[in-house]
Amino acid sequence: MTAGTTDLWTLAVIVGLAVVTVVARSFFFISSKPWSLPHWAQRGLQYAPIAALSAVVLPEVVMVQGQLVGTWADARLFAAAAGALAYFWRRDVLLTILVGMAVYLPLHLGWGW
Repeated sequence: MTAGTTDLWTLAVIVGLAVVTVVARSFFFISSKPWSLPHWAQRGLQYAPIAALSAVVLPEVVMVQGQLVGTWADARLFAAAAGALAYFWRRDVLLTILVGMAVYLPLHLGWGW
């Protein structure tokens, strides 16, 4: 295959993935019958956003190059703690971000943590 050209197999894969995506995302709209999730599934889905966010953010805070942070001289630890305290104090996402960054930037840029 030369640069700048797309072969038939690649196009078929792109179209196939698009079809699978559209069908998967519209699966719940295809049925004309009303349906509801069981209670246990609804309860479980309430925790999905916090679980997904934790799975993304927590490793970024406590790990470096696949290893746990071995020192307290890491600005991310203090920024995350300050952000968590701000959140529990006011329950405001914007304030959480601002407090976390207000702690992170001076420690990271000023002290090199």
